[in-house]
Amino acid sequence: MRDQTRIADLLRQNAAVSVKIEEPMSRHTTFGIGGPADLFVEVNDAKNARWVLSLLKEHEIPCMILGKGSNLLVSDAGICGAVVKYCATGIECCGTSVVAGAGVSLAKLATYAMQESLAGLAFAHGIPGTLGGACVMNAGAYGGEMKDVVVETTYLDSELKECVVRGEEHEFGYRTSIFKKKPPALILGSTLKLTKGDPEEIRAEMADYAGRRREKQPLEYPSAGSTFKRPEGHFAGALIEQCGLKGLTVGGAQVSEKHAGFVINRGGATAQDVKCLIEQIQEIVLRETGVVLECEICIL
Repeated sequence: MRDQTRIADLLRQNAAVSVKIEEPMSRHTTFGIGGPADLFVEVNDAKNARWVLSLLKEHEIPCMILGKGSNLLVSDAGICGAVVKYCATGIECCGTSVVAGAGVSLAKLATYAMQESLAGLAFAHGIPGTLGGACVMNAGAYGGEMKDVVVETTYLDSELKECVVRGEEHEFGYRTSIFKKKPPALILGSTLKLTKGDPEEIRAEMADYAGRRREKQPLEYPSAGSTFKRPEGHFAGALIEQCGLKGLTVGGAQVSEKHAGFVINRGGATAQDVKCLIEQIQEIVLRETGVVLECEICIL
């Protein structure tokens, strides 16, 4: 992008905005992979986020929104334009409802709910994402999904107008939502409806899930979580293992020997390594089983 220094200087006129030039995206993805973003912008509230997005739009700077980068593979060439990280992490409780900013981590949100004696979010404690990203993807684990708890979401539309969706308007489905089908400019936050529960029982449930993750998932290596969506009637990891692909390696990327549903960064993996490995897995599984594996990871 040309003139990134000039745009950065304009953004820095707002003391509430943090701006970096040529920021490596490997620092902001759980894969630990990704070239530099022309501009990397962090903002903590809706008012300043709208100002940032308006300025970028005025100057025709392409923009993407980032949460924790936990479901993302960024090109080795980086990102042309601006990456905006929305860091609003406020949480409020009213009865059995919790209102939270889109930038809050699911782990923090689940812990907060437990401390408030509210059940229904234990499944989310180990998902390494933010509330905003979880709403886009309808993130889920261990039988729970965001659709079970999210009742209202506030967002900025493409014209930067503040809008609200409620209930079924979210169009939650398997790893999808209205926000995946019609990407907003920015998700600001959501209201979650939970139920009264016993904090110790909730803590025990979260500990159980954490133990299962440690036992079955390659948490010791950088990854973007489950690489593929669950094919109807099958499990992606089981199909990949059935094809003898555990340990298959391209450069620094490898099919985890612990759980075949995960592609991991063994060290020094590039985005191209991961992409080539994913394509090999898809090709072999299709040839051997007739099943098409669809990526759950967003590849930029």
